[in-house]
Amino acid sequence: MNVLNFVNSFFSDSAHWHGYDGIPARLGEHVRYTLQALLLAAAIGLPIGLVTGHYGRGGNALSLVATAGRALPSFGLLVLMTTLLGFGMLPVMIPLVILAVPPILVTTYEAMRSVDPSPVDAARGMGMHESRILFQVELPVALPLILSGLRSAAIQIVSTATIAAYVSLGGLGRYIVDGLYQRNYEKVVGGATLVAVLALVTLALFWAVARTAVSPGVRRR
Repeated sequence: MNVLNFVNSFFSDSAHWHGYDGIPARLGEHVRYTLQALLLAAAIGLPIGLVTGHYGRGGNALSLVATAGRALPSFGLLVLMTTLLGFGMLPVMIPLVILAVPPILVTTYEAMRSVDPSPVDAARGMGMHESRILFQVELPVALPLILSGLRSAAIQIVSTATIAAYVSLGGLGRYIVDGLYQRNYEKVVGGATLVAVLALVTLALFWAVARTAVSPGVRRR
């Protein structure tokens, strides 16, 4: 039985569309985990990246933090956090946030540093406050690259949030973990397909946000 047959069998089975283990319920859980982790990571990474990029300081330290964060294995960290903190949402959020902070942090810093210094110097010459320069001059120009960092973080979270199923939580990873345990490869392939589709939908959403939020002049540049 090939992969396409597994996919067809999984999605054509009406039992997979109802109840606590149905696709809508598991998809909703996965989206919730993703949004929570992305919001927490953005709350950490965006302010630090904006401020350090604006003043041009701390780039080496940010690179070191990003390298360290990317080197940590998410599943190993999940096991460690579960051992220390017990079962629950917190042990899942910690590795997901640590995974998502580096791309947001580094990309935001680089986005701010890539802004043409001429309008920034002109704004300072006009007496604009530093906060106004950051949000009214630099941020609109840096926004496309900042969004790319958020997009990269979101895709990584969508793909990795399947680890929540290993500590008895829900999400699309439930199909993969349960399917492997039951040797039900139809369920494994179906869960993996849903994760891939959700990642593609996430890409489309960020593309739509970029088209809406970024000014046409900056997009053309």
